[in-house]
Amino acid sequence: MKKCIVISDSFKGSLSSIEIGKIAKESVGKFFPDCEVITIPVADGGEGTVECFLEALGGNEIKGTVTGPLSEKLEAAYGVIGDMAIIEMAAAAGLPLVKDKKNPLITTTYGVGEQIKAAIEGGAKRIILGLGGSATNDGGCGCAAALGVKFFDSNGHVFIPSGGTLKDIASIDVSDCQTILSGVKVTAMCDIDNPLYGPHGAAYIFGPQKGADEKMVKELDSGLVHLAEVIKSSLNKDVALMPGAGAAGGFGAGCVAFLGAQLCPGIEVVLDTVGFDDLLDGADMVFTGEGRIDSQSLRGKVVIGVSRRAKAKGVPVIAVVGDVRDDAYGAYDMGVSAIFSTNRLAIPFSEASLRSKTDYIHSFEDILRLIKIFEK
Repeated sequence: MKKCIVISDSFKGSLSSIEIGKIAKESVGKFFPDCEVITIPVADGGEGTVECFLEALGGNEIKGTVTGPLSEKLEAAYGVIGDMAIIEMAAAAGLPLVKDKKNPLITTTYGVGEQIKAAIEGGAKRIILGLGGSATNDGGCGCAAALGVKFFDSNGHVFIPSGGTLKDIASIDVSDCQTILSGVKVTAMCDIDNPLYGPHGAAYIFGPQKGADEKMVKELDSGLVHLAEVIKSSLNKDVALMPGAGAAGGFGAGCVAFLGAQLCPGIEVVLDTVGFDDLLDGADMVFTGEGRIDSQSLRGKVVIGVSRRAKAKGVPVIAVVGDVRDDAYGAYDMGVSAIFSTNRLAIPFSEASLRSKTDYIHSFEDILRLIKIFEK
């Protein structure tokens, strides 16, 4: 083995993508000292996205004071790589930031818009926006307002909508925002396909984890229905049933409607940005993985996104995962060559997570020993 690529998702709650890359690189060096090891950390758009991009491509972290989810002031960072800015909405509107004050009726994405504006003022021509881990249900209206979008109520007054006041929007003017975003491409990393509203929408599926009770969920959902209607009447855009519209409290819909963004699976954004297809040239093996591989993984998560591209270039893919579900084996039809679990003792996650690093090292090195046998 002369060249391999390590590109694994994190094992949530136990091993980060960056840690896995470092472990794998060190282990490969033991068995194949002359092997070129390319490590590419990945994140799904939530917390850690900026760190992963900067680790993979270099660049700088830019810190600044922005508006937090409860309209407080806080420090948040984004990444800059050339004329590209990497922004994770969780930094300014993430669920951990509200602590025990969860309330999606009032939380806002305004600070995310402030970060985008700061990045553009700093020279960014491309924005990669990670949608994940939000405390909000404002349809991205807060972010849009920070970028110049005007939301009018029935009296013609401009206001900044939150989850609880989406119902008060009478019309929308995006002209100032279009000026600010002129010449800027916005790509949103979105790994879910939920619509904006309804039983599978933002409020019903994700509202409870953000602090919404049954009554509040209905109120939030009603607000999103109204938002979709006003977007259609004011902007002539129909985003309600668009896959991913319900991401991050409806921010997926807001990204398209207000920012002219393209919603893309997170792994596809990562692969395109790092030039993965070119990196595959001359590679003997790709190692990928995630905490658990199951039928959900087959819908385009990290393992499958990587495998599809590697398959197109004839490069074998080994998936090193925490657990394997019975419905995961369709992965073999999508480019995965072999799947190995690191759960060596077949124990529950609560126990396995405590020994994740050791188990990963031993499992990964067992795979390398097997590969070495066939290279003798």
